[in-house]
Amino acid sequence: MDTGRRIDIAVNPEVEIDAALVASGLDLEVEQFRQLMEQRKISVLCERGTGEDAGLYRASFYHGERRVRLVVDASGTPVPEASVQAADDGSS
Repeated sequence: MDTGRRIDIAVNPEVEIDAALVASGLDLEVEQFRQLMEQRKISVLCERGTGEDAGLYRASFYHGERRVRLVVDASGTPVPEASVQAADDGSS
């Protein structure tokens, strides 16, 4: 059934985020963060903004009981209005 609506889905956008920013939030050194990323011991969830948030991405990094969540533009620059959130798992 054709509804006449199309959704533009960009598969695998390339957004690079400063490792030091994320490592700090996870309470890791940058080199340790990079090694854990290579070993796939840090989980990443990247969500693309829609509507008024189009062009923005929310990236969440998980390691152990820690989470870092930040909103960035397409170049990976953190959005000033959206702060970096670092938390222990289970808290907002």
